[in-house]
Amino acid sequence: MHTKYGGPEVLHLEEVERPIPKANEVLVKVHATTVNRTDCGFRDPRPFFVRVFSGLVRPKNKILGTELAGEVEAVGAAVTEFAVGDRVFGVNADKFGAHAEFVCVAEDAALATMPTGMTFEDAAAVGDGVVLALACLRKADLQRGQRILIYGASGSIGTAAVQLAKCSFGADVTAVCDTKNVEIVRSLGADRVVDYTRDDFTGDGEIYDVVFDAVGKSSFRRCKRALKPGGALIETDLGFGWQNPILALLTSRFGKKKVLFPIPKYTKQDIVLRKELVEAGKYRAVVDRRYPLEQVVGATAYVETEQKTGNVVLTISRDLPRAHSKEV
Repeated sequence: MHTKYGGPEVLHLEEVERPIPKANEVLVKVHATTVNRTDCGFRDPRPFFVRVFSGLVRPKNKILGTELAGEVEAVGAAVTEFAVGDRVFGVNADKFGAHAEFVCVAEDAALATMPTGMTFEDAAAVGDGVVLALACLRKADLQRGQRILIYGASGSIGTAAVQLAKCSFGADVTAVCDTKNVEIVRSLGADRVVDYTRDDFTGDGEIYDVVFDAVGKSSFRRCKRALKPGGALIETDLGFGWQNPILALLTSRFGKKKVLFPIPKYTKQDIVLRKELVEAGKYRAVVDRRYPLEQVVGATAYVETEQKTGNVVLTISRDLPRAHSKEV
């Protein structure tokens, strides 16, 4: 839980009453969740206008956490899709609250039964990154056989994008990451892997239909020479001076190369799609580190080093008194 904005140290544990599900909600006993950049952005909102969504003076969502995997503990009177005991996973995108023992999720939200044979920790790690990657690849209208370069291919969004671009879209994938992640990124299906500490993809003469900046660390000015005429740069971050939404608007009307700035939607259909991909062996979770909930400050600090590979998972204690829940 956090009651004020600031660094990871503002997070703390607190005992609170267990939430009660509304008629259209399920109460999920959370076994695993993640710390992602959305959590960090709402805990310490930058740029300032993020506070329009997170709370101008103090946080509206005191309990962070969007991705979750756990068991249905109770169901509302109108719920028909889920039953007590179901193993579920998904994303509680707008409401947060997954950094807790219990969280209420609407039945029609981005929630589904877990893939067969998957652990709670792995299920929690196939949420937000996949949704964001899917939104971006769909916005680019990526076609089978087209060439895509994924910059920042070892993060949560990047590892998802590599797998989806290859297995679901049938693209030719070049992935960019640092030295320590070359082999794991190659194992995800990339056709080629560029180590950015040794080579600059913008200067090697290769050109692509799509360049996907999965970490928000590049720019249109830098990447456009690696794009074919009619090609697109996908951005997942506002960029310097909030330039990327502006560039997306301008390049949609002028020029032969575009900037795309997709806004993701979290739907049950996409959660079900993830389940099908996992069960078909076409997608796997990438987990860097696992922390107990009590070490959320350390987990968050690690995420903010921007050196994680894939996802950072929080495991939730299961042996606390049932009258209350411990939350962050």
